This record gives sequence, structure tokens and C-alpha cells, in this order.
Amino acid sequence: MKADSELLPQLFRKEFSKMVAVISKIYGLQHIEIAEDIVSETFLTATESWVKKGIPPNATAWLYAVAKQKTLYHFRRKKIFDQKIIPQVKFSTDTIAETKVMDFSNENIKDSQLEMMFAICDPTIASEAQIALALRVLCGFGIEEIAEAFFSNKETINKRLFRAKEKLRAEKLELEMPPEKEIDSRLDNVLHIIYLLFNEGYYSASQNQILRKEFCMEALRLGLILTDYSKTNLPKTDALVALMSFHASRLDARQSADDNIILYEEQDENQWDKELIEQGTHFLSLSAEGDTLTSYHLEAGIAYWNCQKEDTQEKREAILHHYNLLMEINYSPGVALNRLYALYKARGKHIALSEAKKLTVPKNHFYYMLLGELYSEIDNEKAKENFEKAVVIAKTESEKQLIKQKIKNL
Repeated sequence: MKADSELLPQLFRKEFSKMVAVISKIYGLQHIEIAEDIVSETFLTATESWVKKGIPPNATAWLYAVAKQKTLYHFRRKKIFDQKIIPQVKFSTDTIAETKVMDFSNENIKDSQLEMMFAICDPTIASEAQIALALRVLCGFGIEEIAEAFFSNKETINKRLFRAKEKLRAEKLELEMPPEKEIDSRLDNVLHIIYLLFNEGYYSASQNQILRKEFCMEALRLGLILTDYSKTNLPKTDALVALMSFHASRLDARQSADDNIILYEEQDENQWDKELIEQGTHFLSLSAEGDTLTSYHLEAGIAYWNCQKEDTQEKREAILHHYNLLMEINYSPGVALNRLYALYKARGKHIALSEAKKLTVPKNHFYYMLLGELYSEIDNEKAKENFEKAVVIAKTESEKQLIKQKIKNL
């Protein structure tokens, strides 16, 4: 059942969070764990049924129909429906008892997920727990993937998720948009969660893959939901959507058919998605309408220049300028390494090497790869030594092959 085994994981990643959001919207956020269980049971039923009967013509609609049946059956069977749900919801018994109230239309899914984003980012929940819960419930991340994002372990993440769900139950939070005065502050967390989701797709060490395009596109979809709502359609939102659009436009060009990395300089520009580049340019222009400069603006500016294939000095200087500003407002070791590479492209290897000796960052494989690149043709022995260190600690096989090829090229 090869087709089924390929389709089900794709549907799970795409539909899990949507179904959980819609069920939670009807029956209350305090029952979010039950909603997760119901959706998981729905996919288990799909696995069993599709093996015997084949994939239905509209697999997504089939999942929605089964989820409706399982949800109504669960709450009626447990008597939660009559004793606890009805007093807490705004619908009459007759209305809510009808299957059609569980509305899986695109509009209701968008509304439910928008509300879920902000409910999870309620200030009564600890910041790290907000992000972990959102990655799980809103984005469909596995526990291992969340642990990777936090540089933690499964046990810690499970405990964090349990505490967050307990808080949701204790606070009896509603699945609805927060008061207008709180939207902007909570939006920062929402944007950060989406940013993490995109990065997990763009570079995923936890799954031994470089690209997980479906995660990137899901993050972009969530960002676009925010731009559809006037209260969240702010310049920083536009900047993040621009950033994701530019990066997503080059996804297909970054990896070969045999899963090897294709470096930027070797990418086929014809494989870049021109519509996504145009979308990125549109949202980057909109992001300039405000008076606040965020890291999303600067990263989007860098991504814009990287969507201009011609290698000019203007482009190199512009990218370096953006990294210089990014170092000031949102320093991180990753930004420092990227800025060093931009310095090398704009000013040459000798100046970059001089800066590299002053740099204090974690000695990961990116660090040693960059040193190897900078020493190439200046001191090939030192270049080889650094590339060999990078090979040892690189996390993915495609990266190891890329570094080995650089050693051969020396």
C-alpha cells in the first residue's frame, strides 16, 4: 500500500492541526487533549480502512466526516456533551447536536486556527510552553521535532506540554481572539512560532533531511492567515511573510533528485518559483509602511537580495549592511556566522579571516565549514583540517557529502 503510506503522513501534517482547532472551537479549549486523541483515532481508522478498501476519491473530506462522527460519539458517550459542554457554549442543544455544526469549510478552519494561535499564546502560559504547545497542536510537530527545536529531550517536552494543557483547563480559556489591546503583544509570540516552524522545514536536522517543504509551506500558510485579518496584518507580519516567500521560492532548487545539497551559486534560477518571489516582493513593500524595524524586515531584505541571481558588488554590500543591522537588534551565533560569510563575499577572505579570529561562537559544523572556506587557497592544510572537523559533527548525510566534496576540491 505504497500510495497510502505516502499520502497519510502528508494528510496528517496538513490536516491534524486544522481538525484539532475546529473541534476545540466547538467543545472548548479545555478539551484540546481529547480533540488530539480523536484526530489521531481518525487517522488510525483511515489506515485500517484504506488498506482494505483503497483511498477514497476525496481523502480529506473522508477524514473530516469520520472526525465529526467520532467527536459527537465521544462527547455523547462520556456524557460530557450534556453535563459539561452545553452550559459552556453559546449554541442551543438542538443546534450543536447537528453534525453540520462541525464546520470544516476553509473559512471556519482559518478562523479556528487564527483563534488557536492567540489562545495558545495567552500570557498565563509560560513562554516556552506556549511555543511547544503551538508547535504540537497548531503545526502538527512530533515530540522529537519539538525537542530538537528546543535542544531538549522528549521527556522534558512531554512534561511541558502536559503542564500547558493543564493550564488551559484550569484557566478555562476560550478559543477566541484576545481583546484588541492585547493582540499586538501576543502577535510577537505567534510570529515567532511560525518562524520556528518555517526553520524546521528549511533545515531539519531531527529528521536527517535538509528540506521539508511541506512544513515551510504550512508556516507560510499560517502567516498568510494573519495577513487576512486587519488587526494582525501589521508590518512585522508582512515582513515575516516576505521572508518565508523568498526562501520558499528557492526550495526546489536547493536539493538535487538524489537528495544532495545544491549550493546557492550552482542553483538553476529557472527552478526558482517566480510567483513566490513576486509575493515576497509585494509583502516586503507593505512591511516598509510602518516605523518599526524588526529582525524579520532585515532577514527578508537579505532573502530578497538572494533572489537576485546576478552577483554584483551592490548586492554583496547590501547583504552585509543588513547583517550589520541584524547583529545590533537580534544577535545570535548563527547571525554572526552568516554576517562573517557576507563580509567575506563583500570584502574578501583576508578581512573575513581577521574577523573570524575575534569571533566567539559555538564550534558547530557551520563554524568549521566557514573556516574551511575562508582558508581555501590561502592555507589549504588549515582548510582541510577545518573541513574534516565539520564532517565529523555534521548532522545530515547530504551535508557530510558536500563537505567531503569540498575537501576533494582542495
